[in-house]
Amino acid sequence: MSKKNKKYMKEAKAEEAQEMKEAQEAKETNETIEPVSEEPGEPVEENASSEAGEAVTEEEKLLTALSEAEAKYNDLHDKYLRQMAEFENYRKRTLKEKSELILNGSAHLMTAVLPILDDMDRALEAMSKTEDAGNCRQGFELIANKFRTTLEQNGLREIEAKGEPFDTDYHEAIAMVPATDEMPKGQVIDCVQKGYKLNDRVIRHSKVVVAN
Repeated sequence: MSKKNKKYMKEAKAEEAQEMKEAQEAKETNETIEPVSEEPGEPVEENASSEAGEAVTEEEKLLTALSEAEAKYNDLHDKYLRQMAEFENYRKRTLKEKSELILNGSAHLMTAVLPILDDMDRALEAMSKTEDAGNCRQGFELIANKFRTTLEQNGLREIEAKGEPFDTDYHEAIAMVPATDEMPKGQVIDCVQKGYKLNDRVIRHSKVVVAN
C-alpha cells in the first residue's frame, strides 16, 4: 500500500471516530434534556390549580365571616336604638311624674289644714261680736293646738332646744353667754326661734343662746 493510501485510510478512521464522538455527545445531551418534558410539567399545573382553589375557598370564608359580622352588628344596633328609645320614654315619664309630685305633693297637707282655716274664720267672726278676751284666747288656743296636731300627723316635729346640749345638726347659735354652775358650758339656755324636723329631716334649725 502506498503512502498516499495509508494517509487516506488514516483520515477516514479519524473522521469516523469524530462522527462517533459527536453521536455519543448528542445522545448524552438528549438524555440530559429529556426529563424536562411535558410530563413532569403536569404536576406544576396541578399545584397551581390547587393553590388557586385554596385561595378561592379562603376568600369565601372571609366573605361569609364578614356577612355574619354585619348581620350581628345590625342586630345589636337595632337593639341599642330600641333601648335608647325606651330609656328616653322612661326619662320623660319620670320627669313628668316628678313635676306632678312637686306641684301636687302638698295637696294632702293643704286638705288637712283647710278645717283649721275654717275654724280661724269662725273665730274671727265671733271676735267681732264679743269683747270677752278670755273666750277669744281660749278659742285661739284650741285652734293652735288643732293646727299643731295636724302638722305632727303629717310628719312635722319640733326640735328640743332649751336645756339641751348644743348640737350644730339641730341648733344655730346666735348669742353666747358666760357659763355658770347652773348653766354649764355648751348648754342651750334659751331658744329665740323654734326649729322643726319633717320626717327626721331638719327643715329649720333652732336659733338659740348658748353658754360658753
